Amino acid sequence: LGAGGKGDRSERHAGRESPPPQDMSRTVKEWTPEECLNLTSPADSYLCPLSANTFGIEFLEFRIREMEGAQRELYNVKKPDDAPSEPIVDIPPELEDQYRLIQYNFPSEFLKAKTIGTSLVFSVGNNEVPSFRMIERHYFKDRLLKSFDFTLGFCMPNSRNTWEVIYTLPELDPDLESEMIDSPFETRSDSYYFVGNKMVMHNKAEYAYSD
Repeated sequence: LGAGGKGDRSERHAGRESPPPQDMSRTVKEWTPEECLNLTSPADSYLCPLSANTFGIEFLEFRIREMEGAQRELYNVKKPDDAPSEPIVDIPPELEDQYRLIQYNFPSEFLKAKTIGTSLVFSVGNNEVPSFRMIERHYFKDRLLKSFDFTLGFCMPNSRNTWEVIYTLPELDPDLESEMIDSPFETRSDSYYFVGNKMVMHNKAEYAYSD
């Protein structure tokens, strides 16, 4: 679900100033999908720089909706159509959360849902994307709750694409559910995006549940 910030940092997608560039010439470890699938706790930092997105992938709209009951829309953020594309530059680590972390506030009954749906609209730059894959790891504190692994496949150059995903959510025992409600933003997720075996994006999310 992580595809931002305290309060409503999601508004940063519209009309925000571009981050200051940062020299990232130092060697950065390249994480593989298999390594991400073996992580047992949230990542302490971002596992790839913003400049890893050499395919010019840009998220334009993201929606979360219920798949049961009233099928309410729970979240929707969209980049204005006339907003320019932002340059892909690296930024100082202390600023990364402002651009790569989103915080969600959901009703507590969300924890009882069996399935939810998401819709991600994104564009691709001048090069084709042979295979676009997302690995998403969800944790409460340092406990892994659920791991998701989705592959979209081929995306044409300079294309606009919509990625619809259905999440099957884990059944939570009542004590864990209560603890998650009482511990806002200690439920976290890491979303890792790969083209082939190359990580091109890493975003984080934190979740709060209230009555």
